[in-house]
Amino acid sequence: MTRSPSPANDDVRMRGFSHRTTVADAISWVDEHGGYLPTMELPLSQAAGRVLAQQIISEVQVPGFARSMMDGYAVRAEETSGATPYNPIAIDVLGEILPGQSPSIPVQPGTAVRIMTGAAMPEGADSVLPAEQVQEGETPDSVQLLGEVSPGKNVGQPGEDISDGDLVLPAHRRLRPQDIGLLSSIGVGTVPVVTAPRVRIVVTGDELLAAGTRPQGYQVTDANGPMLSALVRRDGGEALMEGIIPDSPEAITAALGQPADIILVSGGSSVGQEDHAPMILARLGELAIHGIAIRPSSPTGMGILDGRMVFLLPGNPVSCLCAYDFFAGRAVRSLGGLPSSFPYPVRRMTLSRKLVSVIGRVDYARVAIRGDQVEPLAISGASILSSTTRADGFVVVDEQSEGMPAGAEVEVFLY
Repeated sequence: MTRSPSPANDDVRMRGFSHRTTVADAISWVDEHGGYLPTMELPLSQAAGRVLAQQIISEVQVPGFARSMMDGYAVRAEETSGATPYNPIAIDVLGEILPGQSPSIPVQPGTAVRIMTGAAMPEGADSVLPAEQVQEGETPDSVQLLGEVSPGKNVGQPGEDISDGDLVLPAHRRLRPQDIGLLSSIGVGTVPVVTAPRVRIVVTGDELLAAGTRPQGYQVTDANGPMLSALVRRDGGEALMEGIIPDSPEAITAALGQPADIILVSGGSSVGQEDHAPMILARLGELAIHGIAIRPSSPTGMGILDGRMVFLLPGNPVSCLCAYDFFAGRAVRSLGGLPSSFPYPVRRMTLSRKLVSVIGRVDYARVAIRGDQVEPLAISGASILSSTTRADGFVVVDEQSEGMPAGAEVEVFLY
């Protein structure tokens, strides 16, 4: 891929960006440096929510035997022909089979075996007459059949759930609770999963108070740390965060040196005098991109430090969310074996009013669903985090577009 030369290593503090990388080039850079982390084995009980590293092929069939799907009587279907409440058919009962027992009582002509749900079918029987279609007979060892069944009725056949050799689960699937149950049913005890990316979250800002603290004076409470931690967990990563980092080169340098697979720096990424992170990354590693043609999130940067991707995310919360979803989250999802694309459901809807944009940048426009249409929200700035909670999703406006008129059909990524 050919990328326009970028003065990413220049000191842009108090001067602004002379160049902004396109969103497409920034995404290409992320994809170039992606790839799955190594595989690890986990006990089945710990595998829910993890990403399957390889496909699972069954070596057994489930069920492994013909079994009753009802509480009732194992019978030969032909012997129930014509049975009704007005024309009951008497039949001898040879015994009872419970789940887990060997079906050692063969069914002979003119006989039945009492059977419970899940129990193995006895030899000679081909169907099960439900208990509610049977009444007591004239002797303790007999019953009267009050209904008919066809061959195979109420019987689970061997392999009808899973056959030997079936593809049970594909690789790179995030395991759900029902997947864990299915794996257990075929005898899987340990599961090969992609190692979860360790994501170091470095939140900087002398004006910040710890998450959950009531705002006071001229300080604000950290919103990005908890939000990024939740986003990382959503995307299959392990969030690592150790409080607020002071706005000093020494403290930021030390935080960047902590163990991780990916590093996210929140705050200090723009052009302010105290925005140290870009120059530190340029000095210690590679600052590949700084400044992207997107709104919000234009101060976003990214680079490499000791073989790890580092993302410099803006401090404004909406910008931070946008930059994470477009770039950092893409890397987290990719390293963890998940699809790198947005992890949001998509719905095509029409705009209730015009959505304004500017050629040359991508816009991340929050929208609210109003009936069967979507309405762009009036947003006054990238610090208005409540705009994302009032919104039902967002629309991505391409850099070649000046916007979209009312009535235009758009793709809505649903929060």
